[in-house]
Amino acid sequence: MTAIVRHKDKAISLLGNGVKLIDKDVFDLTKSDLEGFDVIINAFATAPDKAYLHLDLAAKLVSFFRETESPRLFFILGAASLLDENNNLFLDTLKTVPDAASWISIPVEAYKTLNYLRGIENVNWVGVSPSAEFVAGEATVPVLGTDHLLTSSNGKSVVTSKTMAVAILDEIENLQFIHTRFTVCNQ
Repeated sequence: MTAIVRHKDKAISLLGNGVKLIDKDVFDLTKSDLEGFDVIINAFATAPDKAYLHLDLAAKLVSFFRETESPRLFFILGAASLLDENNNLFLDTLKTVPDAASWISIPVEAYKTLNYLRGIENVNWVGVSPSAEFVAGEATVPVLGTDHLLTSSNGKSVVTSKTMAVAILDEIENLQFIHTRFTVCNQ
């Protein structure tokens, strides 16, 4: 496993000295930097005023690997593109949250990124959306879906970071979703 990071010292403090790192801004990466990997997981994050960079990065990665099967591009998307129990876009609900104006650009751009990816057929890609609440925590058995917000056994739409990791690793090892997005919830 190799992590592509902007801040090498911070990455080492979080991941330890044994991890392989590419210390480079993601927009400075070249195709040759990424060739040879089986899977590239895009977990890019940015401030709300730069949220458009999510789509820019997706387009860059797609342009590198047109008409190839490897590497597989794995995009971590937000929950905003999911539908609620009434088939309404969760993004519309998020827009009504107090203070949404300060952060709504991030889910809007994630939604745009998913729509962009849905038109890409000649790149091996998959996306994953967390539940409405994405929190730190221990792993449970992941519950998978496609386009609707899922709920846990407690009735909440929540997924922990470790459950999400289990679902991502399982999808990498056992392909179920190709050219589509899936969603994950705690059991």
